Amino acid sequence: MMKGAVRHLLFASVAGAAVAVSTPSLAQTTEGASETSGLGEIIVTAQRREERNQDVPIAITAFTPETLQKNNITDAQGLNGLVPSMTIGSKGQGSRDTMSPTIRGQGATFQAAPGVVVYMSEVPLAPAYTLSMQGGHGNFVDLENVQVLSGPQGTLFGRNTTGGAVLLTPKKPTNDFEGYIEGSLGNYDLRGLEGAINVPVVDDKLMIRVTGAYRDRDGFTKDLVWNKRRDDTHWYMGRIGVLMKPTEGLTNYFMAFGSRSSTNGTGIVNGGFNIPYLQAYGLCSQTPGIGSCGLYQEQTDTQEEIGIRKVRPGLDGYQKIRTWGIVNTTDLELSSQLTLRNIVSYQRLKSDYAYDADGTPIQQYDVQSWKYPDFPVDGLQEYGLPLYGWTNAAPNSNPRDNLKQFTEELQLQGNLLDDKLQLTVGGFYYSLKPSSLWEVHQVVYCPAAYTGTCGANTQIAGVSTKSKALYAQATLDLGALSPSLERLKLTAGYRYTWDTINGFTSSWGLNTQQQPACAFDGYVFGDEDPFVACQFTGNLKSKAPTWTIGLDYKPTNDLLLYAKISRGYKAGGFNPYAVRTTTTVFTPEKLTNYEGGFKFDTRLGSMPARLNATYYYADYKDIQQASGDYNPETQVSGAAFFQRAATLQGVEVEAMIKPAPWLQIGATVSHTDGDYKDSDIPFVYILPWQYNVNATIDLPIPEEMGNLSFYANYAYQADQHTNPKLDRAEPGEVLESYGLLNLSLNWQNVAQSNFDVSLFVSNATDKKYRIMNTNVFNSLLVAGELYGEPRMYGVKLRYNFGK
Repeated sequence: MMKGAVRHLLFASVAGAAVAVSTPSLAQTTEGASETSGLGEIIVTAQRREERNQDVPIAITAFTPETLQKNNITDAQGLNGLVPSMTIGSKGQGSRDTMSPTIRGQGATFQAAPGVVVYMSEVPLAPAYTLSMQGGHGNFVDLENVQVLSGPQGTLFGRNTTGGAVLLTPKKPTNDFEGYIEGSLGNYDLRGLEGAINVPVVDDKLMIRVTGAYRDRDGFTKDLVWNKRRDDTHWYMGRIGVLMKPTEGLTNYFMAFGSRSSTNGTGIVNGGFNIPYLQAYGLCSQTPGIGSCGLYQEQTDTQEEIGIRKVRPGLDGYQKIRTWGIVNTTDLELSSQLTLRNIVSYQRLKSDYAYDADGTPIQQYDVQSWKYPDFPVDGLQEYGLPLYGWTNAAPNSNPRDNLKQFTEELQLQGNLLDDKLQLTVGGFYYSLKPSSLWEVHQVVYCPAAYTGTCGANTQIAGVSTKSKALYAQATLDLGALSPSLERLKLTAGYRYTWDTINGFTSSWGLNTQQQPACAFDGYVFGDEDPFVACQFTGNLKSKAPTWTIGLDYKPTNDLLLYAKISRGYKAGGFNPYAVRTTTTVFTPEKLTNYEGGFKFDTRLGSMPARLNATYYYADYKDIQQASGDYNPETQVSGAAFFQRAATLQGVEVEAMIKPAPWLQIGATVSHTDGDYKDSDIPFVYILPWQYNVNATIDLPIPEEMGNLSFYANYAYQADQHTNPKLDRAEPGEVLESYGLLNLSLNWQNVAQSNFDVSLFVSNATDKKYRIMNTNVFNSLLVAGELYGEPRMYGVKLRYNFGK
């Protein structure tokens, strides 16, 4: 352990000294950039106003369109390894579309609100409930930038969070006629098409930008039973933005977007069965035959033999996601110093999915099992199971998730005292409601001898969330009070939030005596309507203040020093898998964050360089963590939230240097340490060490041939714990360390033709690495695993037209 820590610290030190610095984003030089920087700048909106990244006292990692293109980032998972202290993963959930961000140990929890909220055009994307997913596909198309803000952001931004925020800023219409069209081809039969057109309808009064994209790719996991490709990609999206400036001082931006995705679902790899427990519970025996315990081991042995890119599920999985929404932002300049803003949005999200969580023909753990077919599933007999599988030919009456979200935010921004005081005051309203009932059918604990005949448990549920908040934040340049305090700024913000959660669940199936019974309390309902007889509800009201206070100082134009204290808060929730009345709801979590750092632009001789660093210490209370639960009085299994406390601390460094006009080198490194206060088990979803090193080389070609550059990025992350349980360690809960190498060759404006060509390869070494473990080996008696994408490569051809 110590040797590994020293090795990574040494690597980080060498990388920091070699490059002397970082952010992974380079944009065009911006007005107001420091004289000594010589590096591109990016304008961010972390404080709800436009500022240079280097002038904002917040840990921000920002990505320009060029950086997204170089790294071939098409969704949130592409950010994995590029942002200090951030991981992207499914958090034990059996869907590859569930790629949820966790920053500094705060993130999504099963059935709970996100700890890191993803925003599109200043509005939180609608979240799913049964999966830790926000929004649909295609949100990374045609963006102005992506900003990742680390730490609590609950003062200025819509939803309260403890971990941070990811801001997606779409390109807005401009007064120029321009656009692009891009096609892509690659391995696994990758085909993609995207484009945008910007049209100034009325000069400087009415401008429109339309964006569309399509992406299709075969799955990289072969299903030997259903003869399909799992882990495939198939989605399309559209977005339209309308910018209106009818009169001086009045601006209105309207955006509408939508996307659809339909795939063969996720290929979960079997990680083994808990055979001793299966035998103890009478679910298998030592007697040879179809019900023998040896049959379980045979399934795992077969999985190891065929490898991680082939699976043998007994359920025909799928995933469907549909999203759409509208956002309207109005800015009214009341005076040269005051601006009134109103941001209103409405979104819909609908998702449905099925997956075999045990990854074998045995019906040990099948989610969304629906119809028992009247024919044997191809492939089962070959593996010693002459039985029947489950198909999804007859869909549910209701999807897994179907929600509608409404937000309203009224905001007043002020720039007072000769620009010495910047003020933001506002109110925020958030409503998330079911658009229909949510429904799931799943098989759990079906003995091998009865595979194909076990009845599925049914759950029908719905949860509503409302949040109201008032907030104010101001930044005062203390030079307004005394010339000796020039360049010293005080920032203070306060917010008060009221949250209301209402939920219900009806869940039933066959008990151990093969009687129809309620899952909540074991009640045998007989001829009663199970939807009524098995229903239980949960209600929770909570309120809390969040705040921030900090100082920042610029002794020179190129150095920013800052320190701050922030309080974060995340609302509680409803537990649809409760098996006792005391666990139907779980309470909010809170975090107090102490942070200090600097942002520094300099020159090492003639070489422009940048070094940004942050240290934080967080006191984390009432952490929402789900775990299995068993009620001995009713003999019913379910889930409960156990809430605990912890401390977290870490260091984050970003660096960048340009040793030659044709060479640019960047690096990031972060170290995170977390300790629970009630035990010595490792904190989950943090990376003790994480780093990436990247370089851009401009290749020498004649100017009239365009610009040719080579980009390489290597990202490493250490072992990651994923099981928060206090007892019975889960096999495979530690996701092993790995490093990925991504490469791209980019030729812009080929021979002055307005064409760009890009060759890309991700995971160039074809590294095999795990990204998820279900962690139910001791509760549902089986382990399921997900592995990251194999080597992907392809080519993109883009034509740019207009200005």
